[in-house]
Amino acid sequence: MYSCTQCEKRFTTQSYLMQHMNVHTSKYKCTECGKCCRSNEVLIVHSQYHSKLKEKRKCKVCYKAYSNFYHLNRHMRVHKLYKCSVCNKHFATKCYLNIHRKRHRPSVASWYSCTQCEKCFASQSSLRKHMNGHTSKYKCNECRKCFQSKQGLTQHSRLHSGEKPYECSECHKQFATSCEIALHSRIHSGQKPYSCHVCKKTFRQCQHLFTHMRVHTGDKPYKCSECNKSFNQSSHLNRHKRIVHLNIKPYQCPYCGMQFSTNGNLTLHVHTHTGAKPYSCRHCSDCFSQLHVLKDHLLKSHNEGTWLSCHICPKKYSYRAQLKTHLRRHKLYTCSVCPRRFYTAAEVSDHYFVQHSNIKHFGCGLCGKYFRHKETVKSHFKMCSVNMGFSDV
Repeated sequence: MYSCTQCEKRFTTQSYLMQHMNVHTSKYKCTECGKCCRSNEVLIVHSQYHSKLKEKRKCKVCYKAYSNFYHLNRHMRVHKLYKCSVCNKHFATKCYLNIHRKRHRPSVASWYSCTQCEKCFASQSSLRKHMNGHTSKYKCNECRKCFQSKQGLTQHSRLHSGEKPYECSECHKQFATSCEIALHSRIHSGQKPYSCHVCKKTFRQCQHLFTHMRVHTGDKPYKCSECNKSFNQSSHLNRHKRIVHLNIKPYQCPYCGMQFSTNGNLTLHVHTHTGAKPYSCRHCSDCFSQLHVLKDHLLKSHNEGTWLSCHICPKKYSYRAQLKTHLRRHKLYTCSVCPRRFYTAAEVSDHYFVQHSNIKHFGCGLCGKYFRHKETVKSHFKMCSVNMGFSDV
């Protein structure tokens, strides 16, 4: 018998032993999983397993491949393949679609009710999760909220105590949970593991990618009840209501008393009083008062970041808002009737409304006659006032 000196396995012939020794020497090693095979033939058969598995782990919509099925299933949510037959709204998973369908039912008779507090839920899983709050032994002493585990209660209790045991080694910012500091650390490392399959833009968090996909799909689920304007994020809708309709300015400058509608605008304003420059460059000693100025500096001086290029001229910008403002100078919007060009779509609409529409919107207040152009009704009004004896008008 021939024994292996590495693992003490025994073989009947020396050739079998030599083949087995290839496993320890990594002569025939799989590049996918690192497994060592005893011969080249076995390695070929083994690699075929990975190629077949790769086909199974490939997205059927954009053909992007993933290392495991968990990442593939998470990616599939981006495409929102499940469509509601009633309102044509799309959803990331079949479960979300089933929950949404119940909203179209005429009553909540078929919903799942809690026997303890009579709350209703659209799915049985949501009811089970809610019931754990009544039966759980992990209950917060401050707000009486219940949790399924001791770890969940511990993390929640930090909201009341203000405890933040996790500290960033780079900027010394503190966090309440390990998940929060893990997401924060990507700011310093520059890691953006979530990539858009349409424009290849990368993101630090999965939720940011889902929100970004609405730019490509055009989905704007948040609608203003006042003016019917739609937004792709709930925060944008709330900001719109506060600034446009309510005109609330809750943020006041402690130095001059000037009021602002957003905290960001107040922060920028305060810097003019204090002269603070909180945004520092990680490559050099330069400091800046505004974030977009730092981004410009990183792009121009250190070639860090992504330029947003104009597709008409060679100019580049660091912010999307700057690029949009620049694009207006090219007059991209052309009238469908005449060759005149305009900066914005609103200007084209106004031009068509006045110059090419047959509808007469401007009326004379004296004789009731209507005209297409504002200038025409002005000159007519002067003549009409003289004819009717209103020369002083």
